[in-house]
Amino acid sequence: MARTKEFDPDAALQSALELFWRRGYEATSMADLVEGLGIARASIYATFGSKRELYLRALERYGEQCDPVLLAELSQPGPVLPAVRALVRRYAREAGEDGDGGLRRGCFVTNTAVELAPHDPGAARRVAASLGHLETALTAALVRAEAQGELPAGRDPRALARMLLVLLQGMRVIGKAGDGAARLHDAAEQALALLD
Repeated sequence: MARTKEFDPDAALQSALELFWRRGYEATSMADLVEGLGIARASIYATFGSKRELYLRALERYGEQCDPVLLAELSQPGPVLPAVRALVRRYAREAGEDGDGGLRRGCFVTNTAVELAPHDPGAARRVAASLGHLETALTAALVRAEAQGELPAGRDPRALARMLLVLLQGMRVIGKAGDGAARLHDAAEQALALLD
């Protein structure tokens, strides 16, 4: 007769997400996961597979939590550009702020892009998918803005979305270095001027 799990796999995955997000993949050992998740190494392997598989599942969970929020922000009825501006300014503000314990966690997707994507095809695919979702959401919002007469004539919504995507992810990288709040603010405002 099979034993039932004595832990909640969903809660364990969320704990792994938080741990990997704070420390990164390489700096998180299996001993860290055992302690952080509060479950035995054998249970981690039996439930999630390898450390890498657990990391990739945590990355997927992050997208499941963040993507709908972002899409909701950009798909509100009414004028679109205020929502786009608010999103860019929020990214700039969050990138310049300390998180829990003074730590600048950044964006889990951006962290993965920098740490793992260059040499891990599975991580690279997940990063590309996440960035694709953000680009699609921004493009759709800017197409709506164009249709509602909010964008000046001759602006390319897809090219603007790509520029904003690169800006947003770049702000997350710059923000991890600290002491860049003014730099992030200025970059955000210059980019937003292109929407006027």
